[in-house]
Amino acid sequence: MTKAERTRQFIIEKAAPIFNQKGIAGTSMSDIMEATKLAKGGLYGNFESKEEICLEAYKYLTKNLSDEINKSIDAKTTAKDKLFALLDFYENKLFKANNAGCPILNFGTEVDDTNPAIKQKVNESIDRFRGRISNIIKLGHERGEFPKTFNADLFATKMFTMIEGAILISKVQNDPKHMHVVIEILKAEIEQNSI
Repeated sequence: MTKAERTRQFIIEKAAPIFNQKGIAGTSMSDIMEATKLAKGGLYGNFESKEEICLEAYKYLTKNLSDEINKSIDAKTTAKDKLFALLDFYENKLFKANNAGCPILNFGTEVDDTNPAIKQKVNESIDRFRGRISNIIKLGHERGEFPKTFNADLFATKMFTMIEGAILISKVQNDPKHMHVVIEILKAEIEQNSI
């Protein structure tokens, strides 16, 4: 990495948790300046706008989230165990450890009508995360762990939307019971479909 690339990466890493917690509208350039200890010229010398920093911060957050999920599921061998590991990740690591919550949910709710560029990235993330679930189920089909009647795409959509909804409601109510209930329901359905 060049010095300029390192500086850009440093800004992204410092700005990402601020955007995830405070939102796009709630994050000011002053917040980023304070976190990076850089002057406004230092930020604008590396990025054209706050929106560009935000877009890069979103990519950084979702890449890190995806990498952590992959570590959790790659350690498992069966499709059922991979799905359970994914659910456990959301319940135990993302929900409990990351007070700011899921960047897909956080950015998605803010940009649905206001920022087409970031909305497109959120859409791509949703498709990728949902696709991961679907691919695990399809792996289970190939290995004979799940019956072909266990619809991979349908369950992936259900699982992803239930998890994101549980994150939102649990955070708003400051009570993890919704997340626990959703995880139990999804695990029970996976168990019912295991051969």
